[in-house]
Amino acid sequence: MRLIALVISVVFQPLLMPTLVYGMILFAVPEATSIPEEFKERIFFLIILSTLVIPMISIIGLRLSGTVKSLHMPEVKDRRIPFLITTAYFLLTTWFLYQKTDLDPVLWLGMAVICTSVVILTGISFFWKMSAHMTGTGGLLAVVLVLGNKFPNFEVLYPLLGALVLCGVVATSRLLLQAHRPLEVYIGLATGFIVCWLGFNWIWT
Repeated sequence: MRLIALVISVVFQPLLMPTLVYGMILFAVPEATSIPEEFKERIFFLIILSTLVIPMISIIGLRLSGTVKSLHMPEVKDRRIPFLITTAYFLLTTWFLYQKTDLDPVLWLGMAVICTSVVILTGISFFWKMSAHMTGTGGLLAVVLVLGNKFPNFEVLYPLLGALVLCGVVATSRLLLQAHRPLEVYIGLATGFIVCWLGFNWIWT
C-alpha cells in the first residue's frame, strides 16, 4: 500500500495542478476563453513547461546538489528553497501572460489566482508543513465547480467526480506515507479550495 501511495503522490504532485486546470479551461470549456483554437496548444505547452517541467527539473537539481535532502521534503526547512523557486516560476509565468495584451486576460488572471495560493503556501511553509498536494487538489476541485456553475454547456459530472476522488486518494496517500498530519491535509485542501473558488468566480463574474 505504501508503494501505491508513493506512486500516487509522485504522479499527482502539486506542480501538475496548473496543467490540469488550464487543460480544462482551454480544451474542455471552449467558451471559458476567447483564445483562438490555433493558439491553445502553444499556450498549453507554455503552461506545462513553466509550471511543471522547469520547476521539476530545478527541484531535482537541488536534490542532486545536496541543497535538498529528499524530494519528499519531510522537514519544514527542506521546503523553503524549492517552494520559493516554484513561486518565482509561477510569478514569471503570470507576468509573461500579462504582458501579452493581445491574449484573453483570463489566462493571466487564472495564473494570478494560482500564484496567490502558491504564495500563501510558501509563506506558511516557512513555519508550518501545510500539504502542498492538498492545496493543489483543493484548487482543482474549486475550478471544476466554478466552471460547472458558470458554463452550463460544461459536462461537470465526471470531472467533478474525478476531482473528488483525486482529493480523497491523494489525501489518503499523504496520510498513509505519514508525510502530513490530518490538520495539515485539511488546511491545505481548504486553502487551495477557498483561494481558487473566490478567484475564479471573480474572473468569470
